[in-house]
Amino acid sequence: MSFGGLFDGGTCGGGGAHLVADMAYGSSARAISHPSILSPSLRSHSMFNSPGLSLALQANLTAQGDQNSDPVAGGGGADVSDSARRRKEDENDSKSGSDNLEGESGDDLEQENPRKKKRYHRHTPKQIQELEALFKECPHPDEKQRMELSKRLCLETRQVKFWFQNRRTQMKTQIERHENSILRQENDKLRADNLSIREAMTNPMCCNCGGRAVLGEISLEEQHLRVENARLKDEFDRVCALVGKFLCKPISTLSNSPPPPLSFVLNPSLELANGFASVLPPLSTVMTLTRAVAGGGAAFTGAEKSQERCVFLELALAAAEELVKMAQMEEPLWVSCSDTGRESLNYDVYDQCFKRCLGPRPSGFVSEASRETGEVVINSSALIETLMDAARWADMFPSVIARTATSDVISVGVGGTKNGVLQLMHAELQVLSPLVPVREVRFLRFCKQLADGAWAIVDVSLDATKGDPLKCRRLPSGCVVQDKFNGYSKVTWVEHAEYDEATVHPLYRPLLRSGLALGARRWVATLQRQCQSLAVLMSSSLPDDDGDKTAIAPAGRRSLLKLAQRMTDNFCSGVCASSAREWSKLGGGVNIGEDVRVMTRQSVADPGEPPGVVLSAATAVWLPVSPQRLFDFLHDEQQRSQWDILSNGCPMQEMAHIAKGQNAGNAVSLLRSSGASSNQSSMLILQETCTDASASLVVYAPVDIPAMHLVMNGGDSAYVALLPSGFAILPDGGSGGLKPPGGSLLTVAFQILVNSQPTAKLTVESVETVNNLISCTVQKIKAALDY
Repeated sequence: MSFGGLFDGGTCGGGGAHLVADMAYGSSARAISHPSILSPSLRSHSMFNSPGLSLALQANLTAQGDQNSDPVAGGGGADVSDSARRRKEDENDSKSGSDNLEGESGDDLEQENPRKKKRYHRHTPKQIQELEALFKECPHPDEKQRMELSKRLCLETRQVKFWFQNRRTQMKTQIERHENSILRQENDKLRADNLSIREAMTNPMCCNCGGRAVLGEISLEEQHLRVENARLKDEFDRVCALVGKFLCKPISTLSNSPPPPLSFVLNPSLELANGFASVLPPLSTVMTLTRAVAGGGAAFTGAEKSQERCVFLELALAAAEELVKMAQMEEPLWVSCSDTGRESLNYDVYDQCFKRCLGPRPSGFVSEASRETGEVVINSSALIETLMDAARWADMFPSVIARTATSDVISVGVGGTKNGVLQLMHAELQVLSPLVPVREVRFLRFCKQLADGAWAIVDVSLDATKGDPLKCRRLPSGCVVQDKFNGYSKVTWVEHAEYDEATVHPLYRPLLRSGLALGARRWVATLQRQCQSLAVLMSSSLPDDDGDKTAIAPAGRRSLLKLAQRMTDNFCSGVCASSAREWSKLGGGVNIGEDVRVMTRQSVADPGEPPGVVLSAATAVWLPVSPQRLFDFLHDEQQRSQWDILSNGCPMQEMAHIAKGQNAGNAVSLLRSSGASSNQSSMLILQETCTDASASLVVYAPVDIPAMHLVMNGGDSAYVALLPSGFAILPDGGSGGLKPPGGSLLTVAFQILVNSQPTAKLTVESVETVNNLISCTVQKIKAALDY
């Protein structure tokens, strides 16, 4: 760029002054490419404060320099081009007095630059208030909102638009500044932690002798191992303190030598009458923790979970001690009743001997406690495996357990055994009656080997510690098992529970209080009957059929027994409103009996049931006959025509019979009406009868002859569709003075397919038909028994 003789002395006498006059309205010295052009006085006292004008001046000087003319000639200074002027106007319009927090006012700019016209002004407080109010509601107003606001505030639409843009930018800046402040604080904290960790790593301590270790720099992995080792050592110390409560001397903490064996010692005065040893083997849960510490493994995941499991362990140990004592103690803790032959718990003595591990009994709850001893056809190891498996436990007690599941395994056993297993379980316990609600319990199950061939399994509820709505809780309950000769085991069962009696029908309250419904006798009697049935099912040589009945091959018998077991399980799930099946209770507005409960569900993809809408109806009545007499009447095929409409008024003929135990009442049968010929009827009745000292069942279902031929030949019974019906018989428990003693509580239940379309709606006629069927059946039974 050429400036000619602009600064030559003598040739440009007035040029310097003319240049200064023009530069008063120009830009800063940075707009001139060569710093030596200006004098030192001009460089130190710059008068160029307007960036827009400086650009214009530079452009003008460049243009004039290219033409080899005087840049200040013409005497009027640099004129701003039209395009530059329009850009400057847009910039000025985008500013407002509310957001130009650090700028100058319009009057100041006008005094500094008298040639520049004032382009913006401060907003009034009212305008700012209106703008701020709308910004709080809508930071991004649309064109319509901006136009309305500009008219109301006497502003241009573009001013409103630019104000909102600047306000959003200001808000974003404030948020970023706040976030940066927080991040800066966190960064300072992390830097301080890093410095403390580095200082600790430079001064390592020996975990064996406690002295300083000369190891130089410690790797990050080794540092993590040291922290993990310290955590495990603390856990081990806590467990040792916990177990020390049950020992005569304290447990030594972790040392260089392997941890000593831990023993669970009972008072020698509490020696079991059946020969249990007073000193028990090592506690597996503590040994698991000990081996985890010594071997470097982690027994738990996290400090909180570790503390929770320690609490579970302490509760399980206290419950196991209480169960073993209650299983072997006699009077005055247990008082025998000469009339009933049952034992009742003396709660005064109980409160003196035991500290309630679940706290006092909740207000409004009642207690039930019972104890029963019996021999079962199963060895202790097999029984323990069954009780510790949720699915097998439910199969062993199908009429008592509606549903069960294992939520968590807190501790595994020692050496692959069940000794020391502690697991969290959930179960729904049922009484086969629509008038008794299902008991939902959440409990710990702990297995402990007492001696060779001697085991204890204890359950204790956790509902009280979790704050859940409490309706029932199990105090320490379970069984003590000891091996006997010839594969038998001696089982001592203790059942202790507290529940809300207000939810139970008055007819069943005496039964529950006596412990006959869900007490120890029910568990032991069911266990004895099921073990006999399993022995028959698992036998390689099943007994022959009686008389001249239809011969069934061994494979066909097993298939038939499995079908009967599925039928009974479905019957039990239809009597009680458990979550095992998705039943929907039928509301009011239907003409049904007061004590009749009707439920429905849709059967869609179950091969063991016909597709469609299934209706289940059940009721319970009291009858003044003994449970044995009522069972003999209902399962006798010769008297079946007196109450069963499927018999067509004729006696039933037993086509096949499979015994399931020593009691003749435990059997599976195939029945057929003697009044119908083989050419006239294609239907058989599959029936299973079960009876023991606590309850009896008569369950039946109509089945097709072709399907039964397939099953009896060893085919898969899972695809045989059936809907069960039947009866459940329970003793009345004395009826509490409401009824004469010695009666029975009879539950009558039917499951019927009312529509073959699963999406069909239930009709009132179908419900009334089932209700009439139940009422008619009950009346026929009463008439046949002369009641």
